[in-house]
Amino acid sequence: MLEAASHLGGRSELQTPSARPWHKEVGVELDHISAAYADRVAFAGLSGSFAAASLTAVVGPNGAGKSSLLKAIAGTLPLQSGKIVCGSRQHYDLAYLPQQAELNQSFPIEVRELITLGAWRSFGHYRRPSDEVFERVAHAATAAGLENVLKRPVEELSVGELQRALFARLLLQDAAVILLDEPFAAVDERTTEDLMDLVRRLHEEGRTVIAVLHDLDQVRDNFPTTLLLARTCIAWGETASVLTTDNLTRARKTLQELSDRGLA
Repeated sequence: MLEAASHLGGRSELQTPSARPWHKEVGVELDHISAAYADRVAFAGLSGSFAAASLTAVVGPNGAGKSSLLKAIAGTLPLQSGKIVCGSRQHYDLAYLPQQAELNQSFPIEVRELITLGAWRSFGHYRRPSDEVFERVAHAATAAGLENVLKRPVEELSVGELQRALFARLLLQDAAVILLDEPFAAVDERTTEDLMDLVRRLHEEGRTVIAVLHDLDQVRDNFPTTLLLARTCIAWGETASVLTTDNLTRARKTLQELSDRGLA
């Protein structure tokens, strides 16, 4: 259960649920996976492991397959070949935060209702959420800096406020594996700092965090492990050894070659 957040200098400090024992045992294994859309390959021949309790950035040029990889891990993009194993079974206890562009913000729902959906599995379609769920919603909202806007319609939120609400919803899912697709895109610096703090704390609890990012300085500063994609794996490992000039150049050239062949 989310424990109370304390306020330091007006900022809420998150204390997320105590990591359940299995959190540190759940990684993500990619076994020669490939996926495609109707008109193009998304990625091909990916193998490797996001170690349990790791914090990994997925980077690469536009069109490299980064978001597609997260969708495949989440189970929303079918594989053409290979398999993905999370923990002891496929697609094990994941929390997936897609890009905001994929969300319908005009849906008539309040902030508190959006956050509550993170605990949907505990109450389903017909039951009222328990008092414990409502308590967790309140604490998650405080942790994300939204305690004063719980009754506001989601359609009235700024980009940063909506992203805070989506992070609060993610906290309620209490998943072992966290997938984040461009979690800091188009949000202000203060919101980015606050959300990055939440990401660090989720990782410190032993959860496996995988995030698609574009800001390479942010990756270097905060993510110890990086996967560099260009429809295939260019490099995967310790961030400093992955984000080299040679590797980044190779990624761009690989994607350009695919484009020249009509495959990108």
